[in-house]
Amino acid sequence: MPQFKYQGRNIKGRRQTGTITSTSKREAIIKLRQKGIKVLEINEVPETLLNKEITFGNAVKLQDFVIYLRQFATLLKAGVSVVDSTRILASQTESKALKKALEEVEEDLRAGNPLSMATAKHKRIFPPMFVNMIKAGEAGGNMDETLERLADHFEKVHRTRQKMVSALAYPIVVGIIAIGVVIFLLIGVVPTFVQMFADFHAELPAITKFVLKASEVMQVYWWLVVLAIFGLYVLFSVLKKHKESKYYIDYVMLRMPIFGKLLQKAALARMARTLSSLFSRSVPILQALAIVENVVENEVIAKVIKQARDSLERGQSLTEPMKKHWAFPPLVTQMIAIGEETGSLDAMLAKVADFYEAEVETTTDRLKSLIEPFMIVLLAGIIGTIVTSIIVPMYDIFNHIHQ
Repeated sequence: MPQFKYQGRNIKGRRQTGTITSTSKREAIIKLRQKGIKVLEINEVPETLLNKEITFGNAVKLQDFVIYLRQFATLLKAGVSVVDSTRILASQTESKALKKALEEVEEDLRAGNPLSMATAKHKRIFPPMFVNMIKAGEAGGNMDETLERLADHFEKVHRTRQKMVSALAYPIVVGIIAIGVVIFLLIGVVPTFVQMFADFHAELPAITKFVLKASEVMQVYWWLVVLAIFGLYVLFSVLKKHKESKYYIDYVMLRMPIFGKLLQKAALARMARTLSSLFSRSVPILQALAIVENVVENEVIAKVIKQARDSLERGQSLTEPMKKHWAFPPLVTQMIAIGEETGSLDAMLAKVADFYEAEVETTTDRLKSLIEPFMIVLLAGIIGTIVTSIIVPMYDIFNHIHQ
């Protein structure tokens, strides 16, 4: 959001300067007048690296957002107004990004704008699902209940995501440690034995020759290995930001053995939970599908949802494109079809979400119990191979000396 540097006089007539964040110059002047400042001069500050707001990943942690929703609902139930609740929560939250957004939302609320409109200006903080459900809550007059439902929704999404992270984090961490240990052994340990082997003119096994050659290459090009790993990470991060390349990445990941099924279940759980929450608040189905398409975080699933939305617009069934796609199991399409026929789509989707969330939890627990010993054996095997390649010729040298 643009920043404006201003000069003016406060209520006491004293000169005052500072900066203010606003969507436009006119709105900045209005905000300053509301604070009792008469503007003499105001100019937009050019965006530079020094004043640019830099954020990585999500602007607000999901856990902080859930706490905000719970507290907001509690304050509204206690009879506190939306404006005062926003002010209180802005002063209490530990998230700097959320605090800044809530302060600006409070200003918009005091200017007479509804909460849905005020929060819609901060897309990195408040997702489209939140804005649309708040809009429905404002129309129905049940904001506290809507906020409770939103908190339940994001809490379940957070729990599922944490399960996924815990399942995938262990092999990644162990893999990084394994690479680090191998590089250390090849650069710091193996070279100390090279001269000894050369002095005794020992006949080296093939595995030892391979490890010594790898050590020789690693000593010269270790930086290239580190650069390649970092480069792959950066390339992967950049590709994920482009919709077309992200589709192929998601496709490959969903097709992976073992982990692919887990990612598929997590994506389906998120899709079903979000759709169920939106339908329960009477958000129009086409609008709900458009929101889910953007928040599902998987381009393969998102593409099918778009096809389902197009199918509905043509007057056809919601489940038709889903039945034709491998990423949607029969359970999902059958439950949605029953929901369409009986008019209980939100309840059926909630059951689908419950089922796949439970499946994710069970699968992650099972994977962790299997991955841990496998990774330990793999790490021991790699290090053991390097150590064995050094020990075997040393035995031959010692035997030669004693003879």
